Amino acid sequence: MTKDKEPMVRSFYFVCLITLIVGTTIQFSAGSKFAVNKSNKGLTHVPKDLPPQTIDLDLSQNYISKLHLSDISFLSGLRVLRLSHNRLRYLNISIFKFNQDLEYLDLSHNQLQKISCHAITSLKHLDLSFNDFSALPICEEFGNMTQLNFLGLSAKHLQPLDLLPIAHLHISGILLELEGYYVKEHETESLQILNTKTLHLVFHPNNFFSVQTNISVSNLGCLQLSNVKLRDGNCHILITFLSELTRGPNLLNITLNNVETTWKCLVRVLQFLWPKPVEFLNIYNLTVVENIGKEDFTYSETSLKGLKVEHVTNRVFLFSQTVLYTVLAEMNIMMLTISDTPFIHMLCPQATSTFKFLNFTQNVFTDSIFQECSTLVRLETLILQKNKLKDLFKVGLMTKDMPSLKMLDVSGNSLEYDGRDRNCTWAESIGVLNLSSNILTDAVFRCLPPRLKVLDLHSNRITSIPENVLGLEALQELNVASNSLAHLPECDSLSSLSVLVTDYNSISNPSAHFFQSCQKIRSISAGNNPFQCTCELREFIQSIGQVSSEVVEGWPDSYKCDYPDSHKGTLLKDFHVSPLSCNIVLLIVTIGVTGLVLAVTVTALCIYFDLPWYLRMVCQWTQTRHRARNIPLHELQRTLQFHAFISYSEHDSAWVKNELVPCLEKEDIRICLHERNFVPGKSIVENIINCIEKSYKSIFVLSPNFVQSEWCHYELYFAHHNLFHEGSDNLILILLDPIPQNSIPSKYHKLKALMAQRTYLEWPKERSKHGLFWANIRAAFNVKLTLITENKDVKT
Repeated sequence: MTKDKEPMVRSFYFVCLITLIVGTTIQFSAGSKFAVNKSNKGLTHVPKDLPPQTIDLDLSQNYISKLHLSDISFLSGLRVLRLSHNRLRYLNISIFKFNQDLEYLDLSHNQLQKISCHAITSLKHLDLSFNDFSALPICEEFGNMTQLNFLGLSAKHLQPLDLLPIAHLHISGILLELEGYYVKEHETESLQILNTKTLHLVFHPNNFFSVQTNISVSNLGCLQLSNVKLRDGNCHILITFLSELTRGPNLLNITLNNVETTWKCLVRVLQFLWPKPVEFLNIYNLTVVENIGKEDFTYSETSLKGLKVEHVTNRVFLFSQTVLYTVLAEMNIMMLTISDTPFIHMLCPQATSTFKFLNFTQNVFTDSIFQECSTLVRLETLILQKNKLKDLFKVGLMTKDMPSLKMLDVSGNSLEYDGRDRNCTWAESIGVLNLSSNILTDAVFRCLPPRLKVLDLHSNRITSIPENVLGLEALQELNVASNSLAHLPECDSLSSLSVLVTDYNSISNPSAHFFQSCQKIRSISAGNNPFQCTCELREFIQSIGQVSSEVVEGWPDSYKCDYPDSHKGTLLKDFHVSPLSCNIVLLIVTIGVTGLVLAVTVTALCIYFDLPWYLRMVCQWTQTRHRARNIPLHELQRTLQFHAFISYSEHDSAWVKNELVPCLEKEDIRICLHERNFVPGKSIVENIINCIEKSYKSIFVLSPNFVQSEWCHYELYFAHHNLFHEGSDNLILILLDPIPQNSIPSKYHKLKALMAQRTYLEWPKERSKHGLFWANIRAAFNVKLTLITENKDVKT
């Protein structure tokens, strides 16, 4: 594809060069952070508040009439100064003597009549064109500007040695504006220009061409003439003018811009240039007037390789199309461009043509173009952009007799393919096909050249690419952007695909299988699609993450979530979702395993801590409390009846009855014992709860025997529960015999906790220590207790 474009690039060489010289500035200045733009601000003088560090200053399109040294002398780093389209009448160039870095100075389109010279040795671009100079404003000092690449001048008269002071400079481009140029009839002036590669001459746009000046240029490679107004009567003046300029062997490019001429004069100019060494001729903005008649044209040997005619206005409404088309169709050149014209057709050359490149962009050609044309056998590139083509089948037929055709561009038409059982016929040599910006549908894949390498289908109406595309095994590049694709294509039938463009489609859930299917992909662009950020997209994102960033164009900025709204605008690389929520089987297994583990854990804990026993105890305690609330008020008119309730094992009853109880009752401490204070007829649990609630304190005699007694453990449980229910601290623990921690059953964890957290009284075996033990017991009961029995107050 690159090789096919080389002739086009060369044909634009001159225009690009002139554009770079005239229309651009130094590259760094455009993006400089020290650029100041004061253009079109209605200024009458240079502002005084300019930053001293200014590098690029634009003062164009204002009303500035004078420049002073103080205006810009403080801008020591100034490199670019634009002062075009102001009202300057006089300029002393010495005011720039302190701007030692100034490289670009534009003073065009002012009213300058005179300048005082001074050499600015750093200047590379100086434009003094479109001013009111009578003679060329060249001073001897200009000869010191050795870095000068471009010079723009204007004058009303020319003298042969006007440019002598700068003859030794190697200036790449000279713009000579001659809108005000005037000499008397039959008078001739001359100008010698040395050492310039490009020359641009601008004439008056409304005057007929009448410049009878001999301009000779050494080593001229590119010539541009702007504003050339011709009729049959003055056509010879232009030809005479060109005679001297085209004398040298180096003039390869000529551009005529803004040309108004008759058809006869145009043919004469072409015939004059045909045997010259010129290789590329460009005519822009051509207006044909008066009439179009048959003109003889001799297609002799020529150096011309390319003719470009762009933007044609035809003011002749009645003429023979054949007369016009024949001159162009029979040219023995390699490249012909006729674009942006009202041409409705182009003739097939009568003999085998030398054309290798034809560009008929933006005309009104129809499907009849080049049908049954067998003389374009050398044609390699055919461009028919923006015409009136409608039937893709006929476009294929057009190419069948073009055996050398490699590149075909029919974009920007109204092409359709109905998909009927018609075998499309194409030139087998076509490797590059541009069908973009048409109205083609999925059926287009059944009507394509067999050896395509590059296919552009962007901006059509394609919804899917068939899985079994036939005949595209050689396709390497495919552009289907701006269609309605819902999925990325598979590469099973596109085995050579390496570049894929699918931007701006309707792809919401691209398959992660794409990268496995398309092993040769080295560039994919799939951004700006309405991605649905759900579980299905997770694998595609992971696949992109495993591919080089150089492969995925626009990643990650062009890849954003469109759905759901909670993720809209989120970059795909920032979208994360739990694998558990995306895998139903895994989710069910996880819930099942978690539930099973929880059930096993709960069961084990219940067994280990004897949970059923505790539940039963809580239930009985709750029932007892509930019955107590239902007892009549007069039966509740009682308070604590005992100082202490004693809980012990029957195996320790001897010590309790012989030692503990007598000692306490001797101190008037009223004791509650189960064998004498339990109420017959009530359950054991209810009696335990009642005794604990009627006692100020609860004494527990701890021993290995206590641990083995389940009823003792009940009493301890209810006493501990009552302790926290009442908000008191009335448990007294007496350790009668040591209890190893490992001997306490696991279900008695409250006993373990109490022994670890509370202070207990240990019964000493030595009799000498018994006194201290009983003193501690009595201290715990240092309280007055009111007992209410049979509704009478009794002081204890």
